[in-house]
Amino acid sequence: MSGPATTTTRPVLVTGGAGFVGANLADQLAAEGQTVLVYDALTRPGVEANLAWLTERHGARIVPVIADIRDGAELALAVREAGAVFHFAAQVAVTTSMTAPWEDMEVNLGGTLTLLEALRARRGAVPLLFASTNKVYGGLPDVELAVEGDAYRPTDPNLRAHGVGEDRPLDFHTPYGCSKGAADAYVLDYARSYGLPTVVMRMSCIYGPRQMGNEDQGWVAHFLIRALTNRTVTLYGDGRQVRDILHVRDAVAAYRAALARIDRVAGRAFNLGGGPDNAVSLRGLIAHLGTLLGREVGIETGAWRPGDQRYYVSDTRRAASMLGLAPPLPWREGVADLAAWLTQWLDAEAETSRAACQPEAVL
Repeated sequence: MSGPATTTTRPVLVTGGAGFVGANLADQLAAEGQTVLVYDALTRPGVEANLAWLTERHGARIVPVIADIRDGAELALAVREAGAVFHFAAQVAVTTSMTAPWEDMEVNLGGTLTLLEALRARRGAVPLLFASTNKVYGGLPDVELAVEGDAYRPTDPNLRAHGVGEDRPLDFHTPYGCSKGAADAYVLDYARSYGLPTVVMRMSCIYGPRQMGNEDQGWVAHFLIRALTNRTVTLYGDGRQVRDILHVRDAVAAYRAALARIDRVAGRAFNLGGGPDNAVSLRGLIAHLGTLLGREVGIETGAWRPGDQRYYVSDTRRAASMLGLAPPLPWREGVADLAAWLTQWLDAEAETSRAACQPEAVL
């Protein structure tokens, strides 16, 4: 699904552009003839493959900038060229933030503030679309829940019907929640204080092709990888946690819609997720994977993780209305799409490993 046409003739800067969502966005933009500055430190395993995929597909329209988001000089050079900025570069794991909170703060808050200052120094209305997180709402401890089968459900009928709205008070929990939440607040305030055209997307669980998920981040892909390779899945907590999941094609469409409507939506925050129709518990997803693959997926359990929301579903009505979004891909179709892509990726990885293990010919 393509989004609205890009509104800038200058290159588009995508920080974290070799990551999962960034690479999917860069691919769409480049496919339509846009030059994309892919700014990435290449620290996350697998992102080199995403960058190679982008350059192979699009050639000179992909301009790699291998640099850290904390590098003010390099970032200023990239911003100087850009007509719009999508900011995905981040430390993305709650678990990592618990063990390295200073680095988490430097990357998520310091890097975002460095980017905002580069845009302010640049002058001119360069739009910034920022990837925030549902973790800014905290653990939602006041939400009364009931257990229904394999899932937690809110007892409040409005919350059950629509999910958590943007008017929910922010309540940062864990260093990751603090760093992303503070960055979220700065991005919105730079619209108020300095007139920068910024938009915040508070993302729920995004999944889809080019997501090489692991235990700390990208849980839908991680569960699928474990299931496809006949390994057990570890659930932290009881597995009844509910999340709304959104296919990456719909996430990309939302970001592009926000850019196309920047004059009307600047200074706003939007919840971006699958909404109530695409909400599923961890155990519910695992059961579906068993059906999809025709075999049971083994489960192990571990202790609850800090700040883990037992229930989070995005109220997406503001985003759908103001951004003109189409209904999202139903989650079962999206999971099947990701399973097909991961199967091909795993087969390619296995073939590469086999070729590397072949003895060299003796001449």
